[in-house]
Amino acid sequence: MIERSNIIWLGVSAGVTGCLIGGMMLGIGMNLIVGGANVGWLLLLPAGPAGAIPGWLLARKLARQI
Repeated sequence: MIERSNIIWLGVSAGVTGCLIGGMMLGIGMNLIVGGANVGWLLLLPAGPAGAIPGWLLARKLARQI
């Protein structure tokens, strides 16, 4: 049975890992774009969805415990 604390820790860990991954991709991509390298768009555009993937994987792991 999933407890409330498991859901809270899922939210915390998904938020932290999502911010780290998405923020790093966003920062590196912006740095490349400002520096004149168009390849930075390949990091900048998928930064949001890539930041959500760790939370989605953690939620699937928690749902498997039911």
